[in-house]
Amino acid sequence: MTAAAMDINAAALRRDERREKLALFSLCAPASLLVLVIIVAPVGWLFWLSLFNDAGVMSLDNYTRMFESKSYTRIFITTFQVSFLTTALCVLLGYPLAYFLAQLPRRWAALGMLAVLLPFWTSLLVRTYAWLVVLQRKGLVNQWGMELGLWEAPLRLAHNLNGTLIGMAHIMLPFLVLPLYGAMKAIDFDYMKAAANLGANPVSAFRHVFLPLSLPGLFAGIIIVFVLCLGFFVTPAVLGGGKVIMVSMKIETLVDLFFNFGTASALGVVLLGLTLLVLFAAHKLLQLDRVLGGGHGGNP
Repeated sequence: MTAAAMDINAAALRRDERREKLALFSLCAPASLLVLVIIVAPVGWLFWLSLFNDAGVMSLDNYTRMFESKSYTRIFITTFQVSFLTTALCVLLGYPLAYFLAQLPRRWAALGMLAVLLPFWTSLLVRTYAWLVVLQRKGLVNQWGMELGLWEAPLRLAHNLNGTLIGMAHIMLPFLVLPLYGAMKAIDFDYMKAAANLGANPVSAFRHVFLPLSLPGLFAGIIIVFVLCLGFFVTPAVLGGGKVIMVSMKIETLVDLFFNFGTASALGVVLLGLTLLVLFAAHKLLQLDRVLGGGHGGNP
């Protein structure tokens, strides 16, 4: 092949490469525009508002006040504490439930998943106030417990951290069960039979075979539940009784009562930064890219 022909082929390859890149950009443009409008622009506007103090002057007063005030520190600690505890409760309740549903025949599993999804058909506010009725001092739980002789005095189940965790765990549980159930249904149970044939008892087979294969769904559910809990407002406001103050509640107070959009925006920016930091740390410590990328049902 002559040098001229090679140059012509190279030029044709470069043209094809440019056309391919242009086609890929055209396909990605609508999604990129949507992300820009829905996520990047609001977050950028939030950050811009956080740079103005109460007098409307651009400064870092909102951030310095936040890091110097112990009340803001307590609010952030409470927010992450409630989110971590709620996620832990959802894991303790959701993993056995998803495992049980995955073992059922298709028809019974469909009915079980319908029961899991049933709370989505009811308003969040209605569910929260229903829990308040059930958990208050003269609610159903305390009345039945005292009538059965389980305890003598009413338990403090509402207007505190206990009630907040119960209500949030109930609301967040489906968000963990759904991805976990999908991951478990994708697992080939012949692997469990093979482990049993090789001499593994049921507990050992579960720990070494089934549990690692279900980790992608488990970690996906944990991330979804944890991130959603960070922005909860209604449930801690109602069931917490003013004793459980989360960042979203503080933002609402700053905006509605004091019209302090600068400090409220700074709270949102800091919460977003801390959330990304926690997710990055979990990604590095747990190696989520390997777990989520290599946890297909057919590959143990």
